[in-house]
Amino acid sequence: MSAPASSARGVPVPPARLPDFFIVGHAKSGTTALYEMLREHPQVFLPASKEPWFFAEELRERTPPRPEGTPRTLEEYTAWFEDAEPSQRVGEASALYLWSRTAAAAIAAVQPEAKIVAILREPAEFLRSLHLQLIETYVETEHDFARALALEDERRRGRRIPRHTYWPKTLLYSEHVRYAEQLRRYHEHFGGERVLVLVYEDFQSDNEATVRRVQRFLGVDDTVPFLARRANPSVQMRSRQLHGLLHAVSVGRGRGSLAVKGALKTVMPPDVRRGLLRSVNARLLHREPEGADEELMAQLRSRFKPEVVAVSEYLGEDFVARWGYEHVE
Repeated sequence: MSAPASSARGVPVPPARLPDFFIVGHAKSGTTALYEMLREHPQVFLPASKEPWFFAEELRERTPPRPEGTPRTLEEYTAWFEDAEPSQRVGEASALYLWSRTAAAAIAAVQPEAKIVAILREPAEFLRSLHLQLIETYVETEHDFARALALEDERRRGRRIPRHTYWPKTLLYSEHVRYAEQLRRYHEHFGGERVLVLVYEDFQSDNEATVRRVQRFLGVDDTVPFLARRANPSVQMRSRQLHGLLHAVSVGRGRGSLAVKGALKTVMPPDVRRGLLRSVNARLLHREPEGADEELMAQLRSRFKPEVVAVSEYLGEDFVARWGYEHVE
C-alpha cells in the first residue's frame, strides 16, 4: 500500500484499508458459516455484506441489484472496510473467487501479501448443492439437475442461457470442479504458506477445530469463544411459478410486477419490503431438498474422479480415500 496522503491542511490521511485475508470459496462449502463465525472475533473485521465480488472480472458482466451495491472502483471497494480498527485483521469472503480465472491475479496486484482461505467439497455433492443455490438465486432456471448438467456444452456456445441470468458462466458446472487448477492460480501468486486449504466435510463435522485453525492462520487469538453454526443450507423450491413471480416482483420485471413493486414501495420502507420477500421465500417457497439421484451421483463421481486424483497429487493428500472414490470406476 502507498504512503499516507496529505489533506489540504497538511494532516496525514490514513491510507485506505484493503483486506489482509480473503475467503475465496467454494460456494456451498461453508464459506458463509466461516464468515459469520470469524466476524464474532474482536480482532477480525469482516464487512456486514459478505460478498463484494470486486476481484472476479467474470461477475461484472451483469451484476444483480442489491441494497448494498457492488463496488466498481477500488475506492468504492475500500469503503467496505473503512470501519475497521487499525489493530484488526481485515477480510472479505466472495465465494466465487476460487472459481474465477481472474480473481487471484487481481487480488495479488493490489494486496500481494494477503492470506487466502479456500474450501473444497466432494464434487458430486458440491455440484448438487450449487445447482440448488443457483435455482434459489435465479441464476439457473432448469430445475432438473441432470438436464442442467447436460446443457453445459450448449451454454458454453451461448445457447440455452436463461434470459435474466446475471452470471451465465457460472452455469458451466464442470468449471467449478477444477480444484488443482484453481489452487495453482493462488499458489502461483501467494505461495504455499499464504494459502490455507480446508475440507468442507471436516468443517461440517467439527466447526470449532476448523475455525481455530483459520484463526491461527490469520494470527489472531484462537481461544476467543464463538457460536458454532450452520449457515445458508441448501433448499428446494416448492413452486416454480411462485418462485418466478416473486423474483419478477423483487426486480420489477413486467408491467404487473412493476405495478406491484411500485405499490409496495409507496407503503413500505426498503428494509421492511426486503424482509417481507425473504419471509415469503422462507415460508412458502423453500423446503428440504429431495434425496439425491444416486445413479446420477455415481455418474458424476466417475466423471470427476480425475479431478479428485489431480488435487490429491497436487496437495499431497489422499482425497480419493477421504471422499470415498477408491472404488469409483
